[in-house]
Amino acid sequence: MKTDSFVTRHIGPQEDDLNTMFKTVGVKNMDELLYETFPDGIRLKSDLNLPEAMTEYEYLAHLKQLATKNKVFKTYIGLGYHESITPSVIKRNILENPGWYTAYTPYQAEIAQGRLEALLNFQTMICDLTGMELANASLLDEGTAAAEAMSMLFGARSRDQKKKEINKFFVSDEILPQTLSVLKSHATPLEIELVVGNHTSFDFSEEFFGAFLQYPGKHGAVFNYSEFVSKANNNNIKVAFAADILSLVNLTPPGELGAEVVVGTTQRFGIPLGYGGPHAAFFATKEAYKRNIPGRIIGVTKDTDGNRALRMALQTREQHIKRDKATSNICTAQVLLAVMAGMYAVYHGPKGLKYIADKVHNSTITLSNALSSLGYEQLNESYFDTILIKADGHHVKPIAELENVNFLYVDGDKVAISLNEATTLNDLNRIVQIFADAAGKNTVKIDNLVENSSILNGSTRVSPFLENEVFNSYHSETALMRYIKKLERKDLALNHSMISLGSCTMKLNAASEMLPISWDEWGNIHPFVPIEQAQGYQEVLKTLEEQLNVITGFAGTSLQPNSGAQGEYAGLLVIRAYHKSRNQEHRNICLIPASAHGTNPASAVLAGMKVVVTKTDEKGNIDIEDLREKAEKHKEELAALMVTYPSTHGVFESSIKEITQLIHDNGGQVYMDGANMNAQVGLTNPATIGADVCHLNLHKTFAIPHGGGGPGVGPICVAEHLVQFLPSNPVIKTGGENAIDAISAAPWGSSLVCLISYGYIKMLGAKGLKQATSMAILNANYIKNRLSGSFDVLYTGEKGRAAHEMIIDCRPFKAKGVEVTDIAKRLIDYGFHAPTVSFPVAGTMMIEPTESENLAELDRFCDALISITKEIEALEEGETNNVLKNAPHTLKMLTASEWDFPYSREEAAFPIDYITDNKFWPTVRRVDEAYGDRNLMCTCAPIEDYIEA
Repeated sequence: MKTDSFVTRHIGPQEDDLNTMFKTVGVKNMDELLYETFPDGIRLKSDLNLPEAMTEYEYLAHLKQLATKNKVFKTYIGLGYHESITPSVIKRNILENPGWYTAYTPYQAEIAQGRLEALLNFQTMICDLTGMELANASLLDEGTAAAEAMSMLFGARSRDQKKKEINKFFVSDEILPQTLSVLKSHATPLEIELVVGNHTSFDFSEEFFGAFLQYPGKHGAVFNYSEFVSKANNNNIKVAFAADILSLVNLTPPGELGAEVVVGTTQRFGIPLGYGGPHAAFFATKEAYKRNIPGRIIGVTKDTDGNRALRMALQTREQHIKRDKATSNICTAQVLLAVMAGMYAVYHGPKGLKYIADKVHNSTITLSNALSSLGYEQLNESYFDTILIKADGHHVKPIAELENVNFLYVDGDKVAISLNEATTLNDLNRIVQIFADAAGKNTVKIDNLVENSSILNGSTRVSPFLENEVFNSYHSETALMRYIKKLERKDLALNHSMISLGSCTMKLNAASEMLPISWDEWGNIHPFVPIEQAQGYQEVLKTLEEQLNVITGFAGTSLQPNSGAQGEYAGLLVIRAYHKSRNQEHRNICLIPASAHGTNPASAVLAGMKVVVTKTDEKGNIDIEDLREKAEKHKEELAALMVTYPSTHGVFESSIKEITQLIHDNGGQVYMDGANMNAQVGLTNPATIGADVCHLNLHKTFAIPHGGGGPGVGPICVAEHLVQFLPSNPVIKTGGENAIDAISAAPWGSSLVCLISYGYIKMLGAKGLKQATSMAILNANYIKNRLSGSFDVLYTGEKGRAAHEMIIDCRPFKAKGVEVTDIAKRLIDYGFHAPTVSFPVAGTMMIEPTESENLAELDRFCDALISITKEIEALEEGETNNVLKNAPHTLKMLTASEWDFPYSREEAAFPIDYITDNKFWPTVRRVDEAYGDRNLMCTCAPIEDYIEA
């Protein structure tokens, strides 16, 4: 056996374990298991056409070589992206720390108090800087956040506006071009009419429900919007702002101007450019919109003992609850990046942020003065960090590029220069030299920055911000390092134990895949640099697209969507564009099985489709007769079927080809949700089963870490006839000949983390990918058989096999008064994160072990669940003061002088021997969900100010 091959490091079970596992599963070998798992006619007949696998050493050398093809210029392009300095203490202790990047979305709040606190800090930071009352815990990017703002305000129109079908949305022509493109892609399906114009000539007509302003404008001008907002509010026109986060340290917060919503990106708070992402967007609004706001909100509640605890609040707003009634399909956000941005504010504090903002602003004034002395006209009367110079761009550009400098060239006769926190005096002098050379004049040397000057058009901030203790306590590296560690210790991540969340694929995020994202050659590239400066990236991204084409069997891929939900939305818009190109725009019915993930119906509605739900049979499969009836009934309007394969029940449905053919026969396209692609790679593919388009979750199947709830990448892969519709970008050309508008702000979405999936495929190769899929299926079936006799598995294939996950039924335990939630919380005492609870069937758990977990860990997990069933069996009927109802048990409980429970402390905390070697202690007892929603508090203010004890 080659011990230097990556596959041996990625896959958990070793050769010596396989016979034990096969015996438990009841097969002789892997081939027999796969034969019994897959339906006839869908297995691939040959291995994937991919290069031989690289070793980890070879891969890192390969990435180093590719990195040299990226030219890291000093870039002053702006347009929402700025060079930023990631404090080393944050880079080392969060970005490069598996205790932070391998955690999942904090659905089990008791073992997620650390990142919940970090996200509460983020929300507080956003509320303070924007002057708003409520913020969520991040969105995908500024463009999609702007679209969410528009959609929310559209949904929140007055009854009279809805009755009159008011649908116009004013957009300032100062908007960033990529944001405008994303707005267009969202407006069209919802029948919102965008009207782009100059805000100074807007007539405040009653035909408008909302308006969108950029603050500062796209080329840096700072406008005083107070009069505009006042008039808009008087005319029942709700105003949304896109605001530069650093500028809000110095500018009047939009909330003080009367804004309803403020969005933007926190990229310049210590997050690498990464050729477009990932970056955490923000969304802040008034508390009146608390049940309309998209994304996740972290709130304060209490635990069983009345102690302060944190949780995700108001989850009934979200797509997994509201489904086709949801106003947003947002699921994955950008938690890891939001944590970093929040820590940037914690580290610098209000004084540090003020110093940085003043330095950037004073550098900009100093540069403007120097260029004016050379005879250049500076066109922005008021500005924060960007000046607009009247100059011949065709003359300036070649001189600048010889100096390894990028500017933004506007209309041929203007040059915009956006400065940032990394800009030094040497950088300023180099810029002045470039313009002096272009003018044929001697340069003007800058020795010092202008101080205490302000060019902000009467919009100078006077209100304080970041007054909470957390932003004024951790300004030394030692202090911040310990604070980060304190939070990390509260969270259970993959570096402690298996996280078997079904439909989430919590596999290994290998160190060799992760290392390159910290390299400057990849991190410090602006998404709008000329293509020739990003040849390393271009090679990686194009190769990854080709790899995904091979894996899916499709002809084209777009990496632009930043999450699976955005991939769904993009895929449905591509289908919509396809029908429109065939003069069949009336096709708007989307068939969706009742078992589908909540993002499916939410995405369909946002794409302008009408959802028709199809039944599932008693075995959990799509009811083909019901599907046939509805497909034929709607054959003139049928747009698409959304299907997950294997199903959300963890089964390869044998009739899948019949299902896809039925849709095609009735004029529809087949959208395959790729959430469960970890059961397909190398063994079958979406093209083989008859799909036309699918999205993939690179943060599931292809090893990008979940980061506590993001980043994610949700590329779409499409058949040949759909390639022409792949999404575009208004700044850098991407997509097909008849491309839909942008789905995300950056041309290739979150390019930086695409390196991870590129490495995953490169190091596994065709055989390794196939082996990983096979092992994921073996691990799932091993757990299924080990739990046999303790739990019933609800659904299996025709030969009794699970795919890569299975659903165990916890409903019979209700007879003893035990709910599935009690089992989930008791698992914490055993050192495990619960599997997916009550999805897709209430009262159940969905378990997905992935290929990365070894036999010993699988056995520990099974032993824990079996032990819990024995605890349930021992309960007396009606007994509520028991080890399950009181779970999880904290160290504080165990060490209290009084112990008023009918079981021992040892039974509570150490119910099984293996726990003594590796005990994980939750820091709060079971959180009170309802209390947190009734007393909503989403910032760091003292709890006494908001709720009564």
